[in-house]
Amino acid sequence: MASTRKLPAGKPLFERVAAVLGRHVRRGDRLVAGLSGGIDSVVMLDLLLRASKKMRFELAALHVNHQINPAAAKWARFCRAVCRELAVPLTVVKVQVRREASLEGAARKARYAAFAQLPADFVALAHNIDDQAETLLLQLFRGAGVKGVSAMPVLRVGDRGFKLRDESEGSSKLKQSPSLNPVVLRPLLDVSRAEIEVYAASRQLKWVDDDSNADTVFDRNFVRHRLLPVIAERYPAYRKTLARASRNFAEAADLLDELAHIDVDSASPRLKIAAVRALSPARAKNALRFFLAGHGVTMPNEARLTECVRQVQVARATRLVIDHGEVQLRGFNGELQLVSKAAQTELNLCCPWRGEARLQVTELCATLVMQKSLGAGISLEKLRSAPVTVRLRQGGVYMRVDARRPRRSLKNLLQEARLPPWLRNRLPLLFCGESIVYVPGIGIDESFIAKSGEPAVEPHWEPHSKPLTKRA
Repeated sequence: MASTRKLPAGKPLFERVAAVLGRHVRRGDRLVAGLSGGIDSVVMLDLLLRASKKMRFELAALHVNHQINPAAAKWARFCRAVCRELAVPLTVVKVQVRREASLEGAARKARYAAFAQLPADFVALAHNIDDQAETLLLQLFRGAGVKGVSAMPVLRVGDRGFKLRDESEGSSKLKQSPSLNPVVLRPLLDVSRAEIEVYAASRQLKWVDDDSNADTVFDRNFVRHRLLPVIAERYPAYRKTLARASRNFAEAADLLDELAHIDVDSASPRLKIAAVRALSPARAKNALRFFLAGHGVTMPNEARLTECVRQVQVARATRLVIDHGEVQLRGFNGELQLVSKAAQTELNLCCPWRGEARLQVTELCATLVMQKSLGAGISLEKLRSAPVTVRLRQGGVYMRVDARRPRRSLKNLLQEARLPPWLRNRLPLLFCGESIVYVPGIGIDESFIAKSGEPAVEPHWEPHSKPLTKRA
């Protein structure tokens, strides 16, 4: 959970930020500063550069050009000039922001996707205590649950479904070598915007102003410019008070995650239906939230989540199909599985095999490996009798995998193998002419099995990436 430690407010800003860095960053670590060109990120870069000379960590910067504001190219040029003057290596990345309901949210997704690709130990972001207060209020107005109103942590691991790291003294010994998906570090999170402005003036720093930050059409700007000044009149310490509330919410959210971890295994791609049915409705919703978050699925709203629980409680497992965005929750063999909708679209596949040791089938994100052997696998001589192709199941296929038993329909064989229905039509089948040769998980048709000492190939499939579902 997020740290409940308070930095000493009386110390100079540099000392306070250096204290945060000292608890997490080690000598030789690579830290990349997210540089927008605004005052917050420019101040952070200045502080990090000063700290790097003392702490001996590597410092670079990243500017993400969202290509939304007409001045975006100008901001990128400014960031290049700043980093050139400071001798800090800079990478500028252009991203395409999808036009979603929340432009701010879509830009954040694109930005974090760019961060996740950095070869670094840490990416430093310039969020401050004012940002924390604004975010809490915005989430409350949106009706978010305790996780939604939890505090932004100083340290956050991962990109989607973040797992927070304990920030107690000496706890961040977990060292990441430079790799993709770096740890997010917010060294200014206990610093106010007013303090940042004072520091910028004292250091004679230059920055760019985003004119859209004054447009109160955007929710965050309305909260910042219209609502918070009124709150400050009655509650001048609201920043620290709301930050404390956010930390309390974060603690409650962690307790709910611990409860859900007892109820379900979030690491598994499958969720036991009986386990969910044994829970109270509130606890079942918590378990589903935990399961979905663990697999990077966008959280459903309250109404949809309630309907999910209702269906799990009353529907037959084999008929459970719950739509949610780009995925479905589907029931099979007493379990709920996450299934990508894209993986269920119909394909018209006919991929020829011409003797290659490795045949990539990009439509299925897999490679057919044909390893040469003697007397084991598929007879090469029989494969030469007709063109060999990889296709998908279309019905009416029969095969014999045991010489002692009659030919049987592929449908029945797949049912016996407990392969989920949504995977059956994506199963790559090897044909020789119109005769079935090989089915993954089922075997080789008896008529194509190599004799002792005969030149042959042994087939198997290598997936390019892990699917959302696996065989039960």
